[in-house]
Amino acid sequence: MSMHSAADALAGGARRVVVTGAGGLLGWHCLVRLHARNCAARCRGEPAPYDLVPLDRAAFNDAARLAGALESAAAVYHFAGVNRGPEAEVEAGNVDIATRLAEACRASGSTAHIVYANSTHAASDTPYGRSKRRAGDILANAAPRFTDLVLPHIFGEGARPFYNNVTATFIHQVMRGETPSVNPEGRVQLLHAGAAVEAAIAAVAEGVTGELRPAPRPMGVGDLLARLQDMHTAYGANLFPDLSDPFDLALFNSYRTALYPEGFPRPLTLNADARGVLFEAAKGGGGGQTFLSWTEPGITRGNHFHLDKVERFLVLEGEAVIRIRRVPDGPVWEYRVDGRQPAAVDMPTLHTHSIENVGDKPLLTLFWTQAVFDPAAPDTYADPVLG
Repeated sequence: MSMHSAADALAGGARRVVVTGAGGLLGWHCLVRLHARNCAARCRGEPAPYDLVPLDRAAFNDAARLAGALESAAAVYHFAGVNRGPEAEVEAGNVDIATRLAEACRASGSTAHIVYANSTHAASDTPYGRSKRRAGDILANAAPRFTDLVLPHIFGEGARPFYNNVTATFIHQVMRGETPSVNPEGRVQLLHAGAAVEAAIAAVAEGVTGELRPAPRPMGVGDLLARLQDMHTAYGANLFPDLSDPFDLALFNSYRTALYPEGFPRPLTLNADARGVLFEAAKGGGGGQTFLSWTEPGITRGNHFHLDKVERFLVLEGEAVIRIRRVPDGPVWEYRVDGRQPAAVDMPTLHTHSIENVGDKPLLTLFWTQAVFDPAAPDTYADPVLG
């Protein structure tokens, strides 16, 4: 089911959607993708399909707040949990959170469809595995509709190194010129956070209950590291890797986002002689599309975000401020750019962005994306950076 058809299917019922663990990796990706559906609906002149209720860990310490959030909810995407810490805390933490959520469901009379982010480790006899398994049992008995979303190794934009997953750790180390040690026999089953939450959203939209296991990408740990090292080397030379494989695109977007906010703008090499100046604007990526625009003084373009698309802004003439904000409500980063010293700024996915002409002359900007624009699937969601 496509993004918009899934949204339309759920919009026919109650609209309130609760996302627990909203500050974590999966919770944030879920919020952004539901917010994207709201943005798309508004652009079509339709009501937003979702009333989003994000909950952090503190909400589980307030029974009244938790029950109030669940009242009239159509769905609960339960991503809150404990996966790091002393063994006793890990074993008790997931069970405690699930118990509090189940009690709040009963207190509020909630009939929400609960999608629980479980783990393939739930089959193991470890503190984490036992806690995830017991938490799933508690929630399955508390919800009239329950989906046990069993997830492998999750990676994606916003992941924390040395915490969320090995991919984020490798990205952190590769960016710093380090060479991680790896087990040559080690293997991972990788799934992008966006794909995981799309499976969760579709489960509610389509009424899928029971166990659900999205298919991962199996890969050797050494192969994963080598792929990230190759991307880092190519990108450092202003060469986009081949992004025709959706998995590679997701991996590259995860890497690019980790470069923010300090890694941009990226100055380009200028080749100057008596004839003038020559420089390479963008190369590689497996294809793509280039377009240019003139923008009058005081005018702002953009104010949108992408879920998958790689987009480069490169000012060729004039002065501009590029603004980027993490969706839905992160801080705003500002980058001053000038056509006299061309420097690329590549928009991170899941971040809304804009470019404002702050000079007194028309602004000439080159835009490049890795994919040709498809009006039927634009992957562009209007969302003002400022206010």
